[in-house]
Amino acid sequence: MSQPISPELREWLVAQLAAGHSVPALRASMRAAGWQDSATDVALAQLEAGFPNVEVALAPARTEMPGPDLEGAPLYIDAGDRRIQVLQTMRHPRVIVFGNLLSGEECEGLIAAARVRLARSLTVETRTGGEVLNVDRTSDGMFFERGENEIVARLEQRLATLLRWPLEYGEGLQILRYAPGAQYRPHYDYFDPHESGTPTILKRGGQRVATLVMYLQEPEQGGATTFPDVGLEVAPVRGTGVFFSYDRPDPVTRTLHGGAPVLAGEKWVATKWLREREFK
Repeated sequence: MSQPISPELREWLVAQLAAGHSVPALRASMRAAGWQDSATDVALAQLEAGFPNVEVALAPARTEMPGPDLEGAPLYIDAGDRRIQVLQTMRHPRVIVFGNLLSGEECEGLIAAARVRLARSLTVETRTGGEVLNVDRTSDGMFFERGENEIVARLEQRLATLLRWPLEYGEGLQILRYAPGAQYRPHYDYFDPHESGTPTILKRGGQRVATLVMYLQEPEQGGATTFPDVGLEVAPVRGTGVFFSYDRPDPVTRTLHGGAPVLAGEKWVATKWLREREFK
């Protein structure tokens, strides 16, 4: 960490907190100003130590999280009905790229069942707890109910086994189609605890704790899943998937991610979000 924490910075942080600004807002401001995440965390930790009456501690991290058993660095994992490859792992953020996650027939079946129900994709509106159109998200999509058809039910059971997380804790499977030029600009998947609509959203199953993006059809060019904080890009190869988890609803998880613009062809993905308890 090469950025010094000056007295002026500490004074500014205290003043901003006293004015009612949240820690996530301060972290975002510091990132926009060019501060490294590690330096930002040190500054906030020093502030907490020096000013114990100022609440700047990070949200507590969950200790029980979804994820595959990677003890022994396996190349393959038995997911019940399918042998899944482990192609890449990262510790922080916690990212795992899986190969052979879906068969070609499963990819085609999901696309065919979803195609007739596509509509412009919405995003969750944390200020109200509802859904809205978002200019940052230019895909078409739809949701399957849990267990809605044979392919969905089979895949959900496979993912529950692979990620060691109860099937009932998963949201319905979302299918998205990205035409040329479509993208999803970088964002977080957890629900901002400081937004007024978040308590309403959390009633259905608590916070999101992990995401799995599965590629059903690869475009000719573009369309990678990007993690800007760590410079990672995952190519959208058919039948593979990228899993990432976030143990607290905070940018410190470094799970900022997006879908890069599709430059040629179409990209189809299936997304599974996991909650901290049963999703109803």
